[in-house]
Amino acid sequence: MLITMRPGVPKENVEKVIEFVESRGFAAHTIVGEINTVIGAVGEKTIDPRDIELLEGVAEVIRITSSYKLASRTFQPEDTVIEVNGVKFGGDHLGLIAGPCTVESFEQLDKTAAALVKSNVKILRAGAFKPRTSPYAFQGLGEEGLQMLREAADKYSMAVTSEVMEISQIEACEKYVDILQVGARNMQNFNLLRELSKIRKPVMIKRGLAATFEELLMSAEYVLSGGNKQVLLCERGIRTFERVTRNTLDLCAIPVLKKVSHLPVLIDPSHGTGLRDKVAPMSRAAVAAGCDGLIIEVHHEPDKALCDGAQSLYPSQYDTLYNEIKQIAPIVGKTIL
Repeated sequence: MLITMRPGVPKENVEKVIEFVESRGFAAHTIVGEINTVIGAVGEKTIDPRDIELLEGVAEVIRITSSYKLASRTFQPEDTVIEVNGVKFGGDHLGLIAGPCTVESFEQLDKTAAALVKSNVKILRAGAFKPRTSPYAFQGLGEEGLQMLREAADKYSMAVTSEVMEISQIEACEKYVDILQVGARNMQNFNLLRELSKIRKPVMIKRGLAATFEELLMSAEYVLSGGNKQVLLCERGIRTFERVTRNTLDLCAIPVLKKVSHLPVLIDPSHGTGLRDKVAPMSRAAVAAGCDGLIIEVHHEPDKALCDGAQSLYPSQYDTLYNEIKQIAPIVGKTIL
């Protein structure tokens, strides 16, 4: 439920309300606005709203009927804006992330980062732990790859995003990574999500291959409910009957998720299409639809890439796309670096 306090209510009254709901078995999440303080009470137990309304300073109690409480706009009407290395995702902002699919070597990262920084990329992506369908495919370099990624990013004053696959990898990722990414296959790894709720770095959750929007938001709820309010949603394509593209990029995710949730919505056109020549048009379409960010695979030599070279752009192609996006973003009210 959502508890709205009266404007100008003393801090002691707010603390008493929090103490009351917590004593009834609820977790209290507080949002301090310009006018009102709002307390979200989340839990499985029942409580009579009238008992709360009688507390001093309480203006209104609203029940949240959706299964995702903290991710809903009922709980927080204003857009969440997440900032990493000067790049903002959410609200009127459009953030960009780019880099190779996987860490292959420091030389590969260095060359790609050097090219991307010319296109104003401030967040470098690459996987050190790689979930692969085939056990014989390249699985990544692990913590050594994270070290390379961090070193390359620091050289060009960039932040880092990389995927964490299991609980045992969180400590290493937290040491080197600025945005921890949960892949599509782990979207409903609830034990992993619970542990990620305890960290205080942004977590990007990719939509599962056959997941509904509600299921994606429920996964976000796991992270939010543990106290980590920095959650990014990412549409990366779903599995359908179509075989021409790797996945079917569902751009309906942008208006649907943004209507019901305050969390930033990012689009991954690389995995969404699986084809280099489809990445740019789908990126332009995503920006036109109002997405809050793009995460795009770029490799300095994609034809020689160990992983997903066919869906990776050349740096020159990314630079062209970046200049196109800069023209589209203002039309839909978005600011881009």
